[in-house]
Amino acid sequence: MSDKIRCGWCVGDALYEKYHDEEWGKPVHDDDKLFEFLLLETFQAGLSWITILRKRVNFANAFDNFDYKKIAAYEDDKIASLMQDQGIIRNRLKVLSAISNAQAFMKIQEEFGSFSNYYWNFTGTEIIDNHPQVLRDIPATSPLSDTISKDMKKRGFKFVGSTVMYANMQATGMVNDHVADCWTRTT
Repeated sequence: MSDKIRCGWCVGDALYEKYHDEEWGKPVHDDDKLFEFLLLETFQAGLSWITILRKRVNFANAFDNFDYKKIAAYEDDKIASLMQDQGIIRNRLKVLSAISNAQAFMKIQEEFGSFSNYYWNFTGTEIIDNHPQVLRDIPATSPLSDTISKDMKKRGFKFVGSTVMYANMQATGMVNDHVADCWTRTT
């Protein structure tokens, strides 16, 4: 796989390259996977994505394999346990946001039938392909990520600023930002 041309942000780190090749930019419609990415992206706020990827297994173990129904019901003892877990990012506000975001996530499911229905409705279920030529062509936010961020904040989500939501849109394939010469554009 090392002979493949990839988006420059992932080159040189095997974990990053695997994530790029197998997940980044691939459309996700499964609510469980959408919640996993949302939780990870919110913990990533202010940090590098590779930091989160390296701790992904730890996050899965700490957060009941990203089971939003369980997370929504976390109480003080579980919060205290998470705050002692050296395998994750121990930011109290982010831990608390995981709980409130799980609760808001389930409210959206009740209203829209699934979180996927809600989320993908912002694009009419279409993938936005920006056709970036090089990395510098890829934005950190967009008018759509602004809109999604505002709507999610209104619905009680935390740590879902426009930059976080744009990264989430890329991760879940709502936006295809693979550069022009990336091998994934030809598959």
